Amino acid sequence: MVGPNGEQVGIVRVEDALRLAAEADLDLVEVAPMAKPPVAKLMDYGKYKYQQSKKQQEARRRQTTIQVKEVKVRPKIEEHDMDFKLKHIRRFLADRDKVKVTIRFRGREFSRQDLGTDVLNRLALELEDIAKVESQPKMDGRQMVMILRAS
Repeated sequence: MVGPNGEQVGIVRVEDALRLAAEADLDLVEVAPMAKPPVAKLMDYGKYKYQQSKKQQEARRRQTTIQVKEVKVRPKIEEHDMDFKLKHIRRFLADRDKVKVTIRFRGREFSRQDLGTDVLNRLALELEDIAKVESQPKMDGRQMVMILRAS
């Protein structure tokens, strides 16, 4: 058993520990049930729960979530459109988000998958200063997908 100020009391019977807790107007809380023997502590349980919730709240606040943004392009994308998409991808990467670049093939374009690979490789080459390729271009049904992350 551990006392209210963190001092080691030693191995105590449950009845004696409960009596000590009642005398000190505190609660007996089991902090390590799997230990041999189990460890219990005298503390104000309401205050303990409040502190734990504050710690969890602080951890959630400090935690950053990484989102995956998706940018769709075509196999025969024009130069100006490519520059426009690159600008958006750069902004997403600056926000530390991952970017999923998708090329959808329609009709006969499906037989020219090399065009899609060329477009994705060109994108990766243009962005190599700020991005790393997390997932190489690969086919997923009728579309080709590549994932980029900020470097």
